[in-house]
Amino acid sequence: MYDRKTWIVVTVCSILLAVNIFYQQKNTRILQEQKQREAAEQAAKNPPSASSPDTPAKPEAELVETEPPAQVVEVETKLETSEAIFVFTSVGGGLKYAELKNQSVGIEGPVRVNRHGANPIGAISDGVDRVESGNYTIVPELSEEGKSVVFRGKLPSGLWAQKTWSLRSHGNEGDPFMLDYKLQLENAGENTVNLDNYSVFLGTATPLDNVERPDQTGFVINDSRSFTYHSSTEFAKAWFGMRKARTQITEPVEKALYAGVSNQFFSSVFKPVEPTESLVWSSYSELTLVPNTHTVKSVRAGLRLPKATLSPKEQRSIAYEVFTGPKQNRVLRKMEDKWGSEWGALMNYGFFSPFSRFMNWSLHWVHEVIAKISDKWSWGISVVVLTILLRTAIWPLYNRSNRTMKRMSKLKPEMDKLREKYPDDPQKMQMETMALYRKYGINPMGGCLPMFAQIPIFFGFYSMLLHAVEMRGQPFLWVTDLSQPDTISHMFGLPINPLPIVMAITSFAQMAMMPNTGGDKTQMMIIKFMPFIFLFVCYNFASALALYWTTSNVFSIAQTWISNRMPEPELKAKAGGSGKSFMERMAEKAEEAQRNQKMKQAKGREVPPDDDEPKKRSPRTGG
Repeated sequence: MYDRKTWIVVTVCSILLAVNIFYQQKNTRILQEQKQREAAEQAAKNPPSASSPDTPAKPEAELVETEPPAQVVEVETKLETSEAIFVFTSVGGGLKYAELKNQSVGIEGPVRVNRHGANPIGAISDGVDRVESGNYTIVPELSEEGKSVVFRGKLPSGLWAQKTWSLRSHGNEGDPFMLDYKLQLENAGENTVNLDNYSVFLGTATPLDNVERPDQTGFVINDSRSFTYHSSTEFAKAWFGMRKARTQITEPVEKALYAGVSNQFFSSVFKPVEPTESLVWSSYSELTLVPNTHTVKSVRAGLRLPKATLSPKEQRSIAYEVFTGPKQNRVLRKMEDKWGSEWGALMNYGFFSPFSRFMNWSLHWVHEVIAKISDKWSWGISVVVLTILLRTAIWPLYNRSNRTMKRMSKLKPEMDKLREKYPDDPQKMQMETMALYRKYGINPMGGCLPMFAQIPIFFGFYSMLLHAVEMRGQPFLWVTDLSQPDTISHMFGLPINPLPIVMAITSFAQMAMMPNTGGDKTQMMIIKFMPFIFLFVCYNFASALALYWTTSNVFSIAQTWISNRMPEPELKAKAGGSGKSFMERMAEKAEEAQRNQKMKQAKGREVPPDDDEPKKRSPRTGG
């Protein structure tokens, strides 16, 4: 059982966590109310014109991007696949949005890529964030019903643009989310035009809901060197004033394999058929998700056209492959196998990517089996089953660790004697402790093996579930969405999430069953404090992760219960254990070197002979 100090620390930290969450939400509400008051005051100072009294206020995202002129009449047309409905607009001649059919409805309705974009994907920008809003006409004789649509229009600079959007039918896994985009430009003026002054608009990415973390929305670049992701938090002011707040970010690209915008689960990405040197620009806007009052950051970006010049009457064609869909690891990996463009990097798993990919593959494999038995709660059951399989696989490590800790606990009387014998000589204490472990054949690192084994598994699960679009809208027990916290109610403005609380309780119960090894008190305090840290990390995260960790804790409790009923390990001196280990020999050499150094220093401090004493003369040896 824990001592009183441990429970006091846990209780105080829990209170501080609750107070912190409460005041965070209170400050957020105050800032939102302040913004609403400022907006109301601004509206009072600048009332809408009498000619359009019913015109609704534009969202902040549209205040930066160019609005289409009032005289332009928008014409929409659609192309459809088994997974998406692509809606095109004559304003800008691009993809207005892509509505994904087989995704759970969000707080604003069906999932639409570029929902909050004031400009269509594929529009042309004359410079950074100056997206065209001119009217295009559909060319029926070049369009193929249900398969392609062709727009033609003139840019303000005098360039004529023809945009051909076509569905893909190559039989690849990602085809339902893909479009072929061919941009043909013709210089109708009398002066030479540099195409690298223009860029193609990649779209706008916005969080789907208020719970989605802001660092999961941003823009991505994959060049010939590496994959990079820039989140919306990079636009904010850096801590301690190290960097001012930025409204735009530009980044040169050595060889653009693809670039796009992305939120936690969905992306809009352009892949040039012929990768060239380029530049990516990005800007952001703040808007409010309907029907909530929470302000989120919306990120938009553009990819510069290849460096080239168009002489008068000259034409140039540029082709892209456009992906607008969910970030599903299995689909993106199969796209990568077909096209070799590292599409899987869009998952942005980070350092533990190999483990996350393995976890995603394993989860799908388990789900295929579970779904054949019962479709109800299939994804939640899959998480539970996969957790049990993983914990069973590391059972030998766990059992060995538990027996090692039991043997170490039996050394506690000997360890207490060493502490009394060498209270002021930690180096000697360490050497004697190692000799004691060696004498009884105990490896002190053996007790840490399960923890080390679980670190990549935990963070692999963490990163995988962070981007697992498969979990969206999937229920389990009282959980309505495994990709969101399992909030069942609120108390004093704080969300009540049962799964993380159960996770913390089972973590404490698991640690209470572990044998006391008599180790360092500070180290033991840190270990006992770990459940509270995991509670803080997982409380407002996807409930699927808390489900995994809770299942793991319950399984560990069962393992410990079984281990405690096995015969106690005997503490016997190891035959031939009198020899010194490598670490002991190294420690002795270090101690001897330190002792010799002290002796030299002592000799150097000896008092030299007095200069006033007469020096002895050497005997004469000759006449």
